[in-house]
Amino acid sequence: MLGEYMIVGSRASEIAASVEAGVGAGELAPGALLPPMRELAGALGVNPNTVAAAYRTLRERGVIETDGRRGSRVRARPASAPRDGLRVQVPPGGRDLASGNPDPAVLPALDGPLRAAAARYARAPTRYGDDAVVPELARIARAGLDADGVPDGPVALASGALDAIERVLSAHLRPGDTVAVEDPGWGSVLDLAPALGLRIAPVAVDDDGPVPGAVERALAEGARALVVTARAQNPTGAVVSAGRAAELRELLARHPGTLVVDDDHGHGIVDLPLQSLGGITRHWALVRSTAKAYGPDLRLAVLTGDAVTLDRVQGRQRLGPGWVSRLLQYAVIELWTSGAVDGAAVARAYGVRRDALVAALAARGVRAHGRSGMNVWVPVPDETGAVTRLLAAGWAVAPGSRFRVDSGPGVRITVSPVSLAEVPALADAVAAAVRPARGARYD
Repeated sequence: MLGEYMIVGSRASEIAASVEAGVGAGELAPGALLPPMRELAGALGVNPNTVAAAYRTLRERGVIETDGRRGSRVRARPASAPRDGLRVQVPPGGRDLASGNPDPAVLPALDGPLRAAAARYARAPTRYGDDAVVPELARIARAGLDADGVPDGPVALASGALDAIERVLSAHLRPGDTVAVEDPGWGSVLDLAPALGLRIAPVAVDDDGPVPGAVERALAEGARALVVTARAQNPTGAVVSAGRAAELRELLARHPGTLVVDDDHGHGIVDLPLQSLGGITRHWALVRSTAKAYGPDLRLAVLTGDAVTLDRVQGRQRLGPGWVSRLLQYAVIELWTSGAVDGAAVARAYGVRRDALVAALAARGVRAHGRSGMNVWVPVPDETGAVTRLLAAGWAVAPGSRFRVDSGPGVRITVSPVSLAEVPALADAVAAAVRPARGARYD
């Protein structure tokens, strides 16, 4: 069953660690069948409940999977990146509408800001012990947050939105805790939670953001945290409206112990107002990434929140990377102060394409979603078939399985590479992929 590898331990944590060590060392191969719980308990001289607890921990961490009477096996893929394996290979000559990249034409040139950053660094090289956040950047970031109605709080930095979200969740949650996550939602967060040993409580989303009833159920069932994308929700383009925000704030006020994480990754590419849910509960954070507006390689995200959360995040950060490169911070200051990106113009550039595609699909009888950002979400009856037929037509789109837990099948179409002239042809291809059979009906 396990070959020569021996699982050891007398406590659940030790047994789980032994299995993880075997997997990490390659001695327990993907698909390896673990001993039945009673059998392993007898071999180790422990209570079967101890082995059951160890297996439960391993499942929560994504190390093993259990299939009823067929037993528990080592997962074929690590929990840290199962959705990355669902990427579509773009055929030669095909169009990549799957990767979710911004349009290079609306991204600013970085050579000038980087030269300015290097010159500033030359005048005052960074030393150990310097402030983790350049004071000028903190002031500019805080002013922007104030203008958007984000509650007052310290400013920290992380290497992108996902890094910030991971640090905030780790500051308060422990393996086995439950986090409520939008469904469909950002696949990286759906991967991150189990990689941290957290359980996922999927929360339904409509065009106005998380559905209050779904959030209420998740919190009532024990979710300790809620991750919300305020605007440009990935993959649906949803925006938390003022009315929905009021409902969610009222709901969260009844659950003051909930950690709330606002992901504002759409900052700089969306012209709709931010509706932050911060400050309603004791612990909260808002993450504002630079990647979508200034380029994916600009790995910097601003983070604010309550003092306890930020103190924990920064304290742990000091023990790891220490700080986000000041060279990078100087470049972002230059980008912000020079007005390198016209957010309203970028929002219009994406909005024109997005709205045109949604309208064209509606004219062809295909329902689609896309209120903001660079993505359009199309519910489909047969996800694999739709992706395959679109590939055959020369369009690579992202399968919805990368973004969902319990929600229905769909495909995500990134409009950033699409011109207005191409929208009719794309809409024709999507309509044909969704309804391939003449006379077929899907309600």
